[in-house]
Amino acid sequence: MSIRPLLRFWLFAVAVLSVAFFGSTAVQAAPMPKEIRIGTLYADSGPFAVSSQSQLQGLEFWVDHVNREGGVYVKAYGRKLPVKLIAYNDRSSTTTAATLYNQLITQDHVNILAADFGSVLTSVAVPIAQEHKMLLFDQTGTGANFFTNDNPYIVLTSLPTSGIWPYALADFLKTQKQIKRAALLYATNDFTGSQAQTLRRRLQGSHVKLVFDHGVATSTSSYALLLHNVQAARPDAVIEFGFPNNDIAFLHDLQASGMKFNMVFTIFPGQLFALMEKSVGDQTLAYTYTYPTPPLLVYNKVNYGMGLNDFQQEFRQANGKDPNFLNIAGFNTGLVIQKTLQTAARLDQLALRRSIVAFSGRLHTLNGTFKIDHITGAQIGENLPVGQFIPGKHALTVRMLYPPDLATGKPVYPAP
Repeated sequence: MSIRPLLRFWLFAVAVLSVAFFGSTAVQAAPMPKEIRIGTLYADSGPFAVSSQSQLQGLEFWVDHVNREGGVYVKAYGRKLPVKLIAYNDRSSTTTAATLYNQLITQDHVNILAADFGSVLTSVAVPIAQEHKMLLFDQTGTGANFFTNDNPYIVLTSLPTSGIWPYALADFLKTQKQIKRAALLYATNDFTGSQAQTLRRRLQGSHVKLVFDHGVATSTSSYALLLHNVQAARPDAVIEFGFPNNDIAFLHDLQASGMKFNMVFTIFPGQLFALMEKSVGDQTLAYTYTYPTPPLLVYNKVNYGMGLNDFQQEFRQANGKDPNFLNIAGFNTGLVIQKTLQTAARLDQLALRRSIVAFSGRLHTLNGTFKIDHITGAQIGENLPVGQFIPGKHALTVRMLYPPDLATGKPVYPAP
């Protein structure tokens, strides 16, 4: 073969290979989207409606906030993109939620998937997200069994796993020498069931004995008979773990019964104070104990997003009311998503997860320190102290009791 035909052959071969390589690359490269689609669910009815809508409102506030600034910066594309929130109503039904989570992934093709409020409505999202290899931004679903070593497709954004919630409570009880007998009443779901399990374990071997330990359905709306059984056990402290509907029913029935216990602890007055105050009144909440969360727990020294005071002011201007914790939790989820998109090299789900691991422990927001377990995705940075509602001249205030570095006073025990 002469040199000229040979040259023509090699030029042709190079051209073919170039077309094959660059053509396939063009086909495989995902085009830049026009917007970042975030999919989530909410409930407008059922037992989780109030909490769910508060959380959604916080996430919507974040979406409005970033879109006013031209969108969220996406490192994978080197520019800002507007955010579109796709939210469907699951009506507090896990069956409906399962269908809608699937729809968000397979039909709406969302870039980011965020769970509805709480452990019950998140429970169906966890296996669906894992099956579709979609990273689930779990906002407040804290059931400990969601977080396993073999599932990299979940990150808890705005609360610690419920299995560690009672750490400070158990330690507080053990510091109180006058508390020797405790009663535990809890709703049997992932959220409060794991708290009950932790409290039992951390009280073992201490001077505090559980003289009453009883689980009830999450749908329980009457605690009258249960309270008589609690009273018969003669506890020095009564611990009730439930969702808001449980706490409200429990506190209502406690007030109506005329019973007095030296210490009463419930969860949601510390998260949804305005709702609980409206539902049961200041007199009922006076001297009760809770887990204080923002805005009762104030974080203004932040390195990302607004501090609590600035957030309260802007949220109040936009919505005509003061924010509750779940408004803050939804907004905080948005901040975590924003930081993830700003730092992830690619817009694929495991790249997003790796980005979160990289900034875990270094992100301080109005909700505290964002830090996850790098293997399970469980939130371990946001700790829940123990506080007590103290009557003031015009309103109730929260006195921080434990841990000692957050304490602002001593408990009023026994309650008047």
